[in-house]
Amino acid sequence: MDYGQENFTLPHDVVQLPSQGIFYKNKKKSIKVGYLTASDENILMGGANDLTMTLLRAKIYEPDIKVEELLEGDVEAILIFLRNTGFGPEITLNVTDPVTKKPFKSNVLLDQLNIINGQQPNEDGSFTTLLPKSQSTIKLKPLSYGEIIEIGKLAETYPQGRVVPKVTWRMQKEIIEVDGSTDKASIAKFVESMPISDSKFIRKFMNENEPRLDMTKTIIAPSGEKLTVNVGFGVDFFLPFFWL
Repeated sequence: MDYGQENFTLPHDVVQLPSQGIFYKNKKKSIKVGYLTASDENILMGGANDLTMTLLRAKIYEPDIKVEELLEGDVEAILIFLRNTGFGPEITLNVTDPVTKKPFKSNVLLDQLNIINGQQPNEDGSFTTLLPKSQSTIKLKPLSYGEIIEIGKLAETYPQGRVVPKVTWRMQKEIIEVDGSTDKASIAKFVESMPISDSKFIRKFMNENEPRLDMTKTIIAPSGEKLTVNVGFGVDFFLPFFWL
């Protein structure tokens, strides 16, 4: 049950989605999201198997939106809204100085993250591009949050000691057409034999074009060295504030 979707009258705000709703059937550019409340501490501190999924189901106040169908970039935007309105936009990152190799802390502001504006997708929400090595024309689609979870669960069941093929699993879901063919078996075979330069091209292409917030920030280390850090969504994203 999506508990949050029963609470439309509770205090909430409207979150603009980086995807602008282009990839969804309802085409919603923004959604209602509830503010974190004292009762949400039960979720944050309860050790749920999937804290993010549980939290989003409780705080998204839209009857026609399933968390599993949201794009990863839209999920990130909602989580940042909850973090900013609940605890403020400042977050402390633990970083290592690349010159001295000594750890240091750096504060960044989450309300200053920009939306990545890449290539305009096709009407069906896919991207068309030409692979540089194989010269194949492919169509790509951003993965939903549910598909990302599915890959994670598959990885957990993989035999110990064997390399988990997360890269190929992801591309088999991202690629929906190769040279006009949408046959899944043919796409899987294509991915398995893909030149590594094409694989790297796809990852770079999706990073630059998939609608999401730019989660990287440039900071200055104590040595004066400039470096780029990534804001992650680990346990510390929410939990440290409950120990104050």
